[in-house]
Amino acid sequence: MDSNGTNLRILQLGKFFPIAGGVEKVMLDLTEGLSARNVACDMMCACLDPGTCEASKTGVKIILCKAIRKVAGTMISPEMVFRLRKICNSYDVIHVHHPDPMACVALLFSGFKGKIVLHWHSDIVKQKRLLTLYKPLQAALIRKASIIVGTSPAYLKYSPYLKGKESKFAVVPIGIDPVEPDPRLVDSLLSEYEGRKIIFSLGRLVHYKGYDVLIDAAKSLDDSYVILIGGDGPLRGELQKRIDTANLGGKVRLLGRLSDDMAHACFGACKLFCLSSVSKTEAFGIVQIEAMSCGKPVVATRIPESGVPWVNAEGISGLNAEPHDPADLAWCISALAEDEESYVKCSRGAKARYKELFTKEKMIDACMAIYSKL
Repeated sequence: MDSNGTNLRILQLGKFFPIAGGVEKVMLDLTEGLSARNVACDMMCACLDPGTCEASKTGVKIILCKAIRKVAGTMISPEMVFRLRKICNSYDVIHVHHPDPMACVALLFSGFKGKIVLHWHSDIVKQKRLLTLYKPLQAALIRKASIIVGTSPAYLKYSPYLKGKESKFAVVPIGIDPVEPDPRLVDSLLSEYEGRKIIFSLGRLVHYKGYDVLIDAAKSLDDSYVILIGGDGPLRGELQKRIDTANLGGKVRLLGRLSDDMAHACFGACKLFCLSSVSKTEAFGIVQIEAMSCGKPVVATRIPESGVPWVNAEGISGLNAEPHDPADLAWCISALAEDEESYVKCSRGAKARYKELFTKEKMIDACMAIYSKL
């Protein structure tokens, strides 16, 4: 290979299509970014109905393997095993994205002889039964990997499954293109909530996101605040009932699933962004860097062993509250929103931290450097 790795053939392996979450977005961004640099890079993932997926619109080669069902957040796709076995040795590097048991099984049974980059986005935290069955395969994948990539130093350091593998570690923070809100939509939101400080949060309405804590925190904020929560999920009814029971309807709004344009407008209009997550399942929090790219300070949480408080550097890009603590979360929100000096400092710090660590170009540069050393 040449010094910059441009004669390599690379396969990004794992997760779902269409794009539904952060891991899949990272895979697609790497595939597109590397391809734009004349690196031969394809992507393989599972899809419940490949016939309806317009993968060709991405402009890169996406190999869709039919899944027969989705179980515990994992696509079951026997086709992935057989297809990867046929084509794997056309690639020099397979960059597999974890956690994804199906991709792990397919890779381990493929007979692949090249280099493996294991991108450790997070531990399996919730699915305990699945992990019991998957642990031996996960351990085998860790052994076979030439490099183990983490999205933050904290997650690599504290993962119990990676102890003793420090010599393989490389940190590659997730990078994104900057969010660019439509000024007209921003103005519309500011007009709708004129005179109020908008606190924005965005994510699936599931337990680990801690939206119950954020709703309870609203009780300690005065009426100059309005909390807008974008996203949908299984807890929507329960969270709305919590809002109604506490008579917080004028202060907390569940916006439902947002278009990209509307989500970006909320980033642009908000005073600050809040990530109220409470468990290590939240490994990084891409929404934090989306807010930071807009120069918005962040209030997040000090989740033990997670990368979340590393992304949101304390006192630099924002403040971090204790998980599960509505009073502390409310204090951090008001401390940032109402102290002009702290607010300006963290606004500038958020933008600078995004540019320093979390751009898509820097993520692609770091992966190119890893490939070129293999």
